[in-house]
Formats: sequence, structure tokens, C-alpha cells
Amino acid sequence: EEAVFLRKKITLLRAFSLLIGSMVGSGIFISPKGVLKNSGSVGFSLVVWFACGLLSMFGALSYAELGTRITKSGGHYIYILETLGPLPSFLFLWAEFFAIRPANSAVVSLAFGRYMLEPFFAPCAAPVPAVKLVSLLGYYMVLTLNAWSVTWSARLQTALSVVKLLALALIIVPGMMLLAQGHTENFQDAFNRQSLVLDKLPLAFYAGMFAYSGWFQASFVREELVRPERNIPLAVIVSVVTVIVGYMLTNVSYYTVLGMQDVLASPAVAVSFVQRAFKSLISVVPVLVALSCFGTMNGGIFTFSRTLFVASREGQWPPLFSMIHIRRHTPLPAVMLMFPLVTAMVCIGDIYHLMNFFSFSRWLFIGLATLGLVVHRHRHPELHSPFKVPLFIPVSFTIICLFTVAMSFYSDPVNISIGCAVVLSGFPVYYLIIHRQMSNPISQDFIRTELSFFSPLSDYITHKLQLLLEVVQQEIKTY
Repeated sequence: EEAVFLRKKITLLRAFSLLIGSMVGSGIFISPKGVLKNSGSVGFSLVVWFACGLLSMFGALSYAELGTRITKSGGHYIYILETLGPLPSFLFLWAEFFAIRPANSAVVSLAFGRYMLEPFFAPCAAPVPAVKLVSLLGYYMVLTLNAWSVTWSARLQTALSVVKLLALALIIVPGMMLLAQGHTENFQDAFNRQSLVLDKLPLAFYAGMFAYSGWFQASFVREELVRPERNIPLAVIVSVVTVIVGYMLTNVSYYTVLGMQDVLASPAVAVSFVQRAFKSLISVVPVLVALSCFGTMNGGIFTFSRTLFVASREGQWPPLFSMIHIRRHTPLPAVMLMFPLVTAMVCIGDIYHLMNFFSFSRWLFIGLATLGLVVHRHRHPELHSPFKVPLFIPVSFTIICLFTVAMSFYSDPVNISIGCAVVLSGFPVYYLIIHRQMSNPISQDFIRTELSFFSPLSDYITHKLQLLLEVVQQEIKTY
């Protein structure tokens, strides 16, 4: 009865909530331990946190300009495709699907399960099987919501953003009160150089940048944003500044109440903080933290499904995943695709190993995307952009990202090598399937519109799944 396409339902408030909800999640509640462990001291860890925030701002501003230059959804994928070409964009898509996104979702899900169960088992640690079971249940709930309604998943994100800021406030206020009373003993000899190990700093940055990661989420839903030329830069700047201030104050509170050794020894830093600061809220804060993780899962599923949707539309992913449910107007197949990989990683993974595993690939391609902005400016000097940043911002961000990625081989060679192998494994797939299909002049006319991606058998399966899921191709271009 009506055209099937993705509606513009993301207002400025919802864009701000999406960014806040994606950044403030499990990271600030699990990353302090990783940052402190790899930076060596309280003072250097705070420097790393601020540097990560500044670096995130540089990246966010670069992505805001890319979002006003390139009018398609898809985030990193579409920016790399439009600026550097189909091969690097497919390698990103390959790594994102098989490594980056499922590992990231597994980390957030495991943090959700751990904090949700913490009040029931304190002072003992929650059993690992129970944590993984609750983690999967939480992830499946968010998956179902995103398949059901764009509006309700956006409303949930807005509500949980308020919960996230409340959780940070409950940590910041008592810490600041103790600091004002003169409890500065945990900051004595804050910059102890003897414990600083330079080759571990990339891992400290990975942990810090994981906590800030999410500043790029608005670019994934560009076609669904109301007034994107105005709302992307505005939402990005306000949200990143808010998170930088909140994270710095939260870490100062952690160190004021707990101290260095307690932070390193704690499996759940926020819970240990509440046990020490005010025991009356011991059962409240872990639930707030778990809800924060729930919001991050929601934002991750919401945005990554758009990457698969756009990649399918561009001919680099099976055509089923560019289809939309005829009544719900959600990219149902793209939403459901992550289900098996995330399940597997939650069942077999550990938070900190997973974090290092996916960080290499993520920051490599984010660095390439901002490099693409420099290339795009050089190739299209005539293109007017309503939002433009000084050139040194994307150049600096790109150099730091690529340098950190290179240094990480010395810090954690095993996990980084696995991540590198996942990226390189996309080369034969690209040349055997994607490149051959796109270089064929006969199939080129059909690549974005027909079900001829793989083979007649694949077309038959796609058609049957299309009937089963009640999905069709988008009828109206939104870019």
C-alpha cells in the first residue's frame, strides 16, 4: 500500500542519543583496567584517556565532513569505497563481518552479562556459563527489537542514553566529593616512569579508543537522518565533548576511591567502586552499567545492519541483504546476519583478547577512511561541502591511527596477526567473485539490480528467503 524504503526517522536528538549511547557503554566500565595495565601508572593512564578523547574528536570531525560530502549511508565502508576504491572497501567489509563487528558485539555482550549478574553473586565472581547465557539473551533481545521497528529501537536508544549519563554521574559525584575533602593519596607519584613500557602503549590506546568508539555511528545511518548536513556535525561535536569530560571525571573518581592496585585487581571496576564508595547502591549501579551495555549493543546492531544493506546495494554482498521488510520497513536480513558469529564469539571468547583482536582491523580501516577524505579533497577541489575541517585534522588522525596499528604488532603479535590474517583472507574472495563479476561488462548492468550475484542456485535460495522473510528491494533512492 506504500513505498518500501528506509524512512528519515533519526532527528538531532536521536542522533545525539545514538552517539552517546554507542560511546558510553561497556568501555568506561571495563577499559580503565586495560588502559592502566598497559600505560603503567595513574598519571599516564589519564594522559592516554585524554589523548584518546582528542583523537576521537579529530576522527569525528573528519567523519562529519565525509558525511556531508558523501550522501550515502554505510559509514567506513562507503567512505572507503567512494574515495579509495572497491578492493579496500571489500577488505573492510570482510574484516568487519568476520572479525571486527562480532568481536566488538561479543565484548559488549559479555560486559552486559557480567554486570547484570554481579549483584546476585557478590562478593564472588559470577559463573562464566551464566554470564555467557545472560549475554546471549541480552543480545537476542536487541536483535529482535531492531528487526521489529526502527522507531522503537531509536526510542530505546534515547532512553538508555539518559541511563548511561546517570550511571556516570553516580560514579563521578562521590569521587569528586572525596577529592574535594583532600583524599589525594592515590595520586602520589602519579607519573612513575619505572612502570612505563612503551611497546605496551598501543594496547593502552586500543582500550581507551574502544571506550570512545561510537563517534562514527551517525555516518552509518546518513540516509535516515533528518537534515544531515546540519545534524551530523552538531551531534558529533556535542556528544564527543560530553563524553570526554565524563570519562576524565569518571577515571579520576575511580582512582580517588580505589587506587591503582584495586583497579588492576577488579574484574568489574564500577562494581568495586560502588562497594567502596556507597554500599547502599551496590545492587543499583551494576544494573545501570548493564543497561548502558544494552544500549551500546542496540546502537551497534542498528548501524552495522546499514553497512551490510549498503554493501549489498553496491554489489559487494549478496542481494538479499539490501532488502527491507514490506511492513516494518527495517533491513531485516542485514539485522539477522550477525546472529551466528556473535553467538560463537560470546561462547568461546575472553573480553581483553577479543578487544585486541578486533582493534587492529578497526583502526586500520578507520585510518584509511580519513585518508580517503584527504584523497577526496584532492580529487574534487570543486566540490562544496557545508562542513569543512582544517586539513591537519584528518592528516594527523590518519598518521596516528596507522602508526598505532603498526606498533601493535610488537605489543600483541598473536592476536594482531590473527586480525591481519582475517583481512588478507579477503583478497582471494574479492578476486574470485567480486572483481570478476564487476569487470564483466555483461553482468555489470545487472550487478546492483538483479539476483545474479553468485549462481542460479543462489538466486533460487535468495528468492525463497525473500518470500519467507517478506522482504523486497528498496523502491525509492534516499541518497
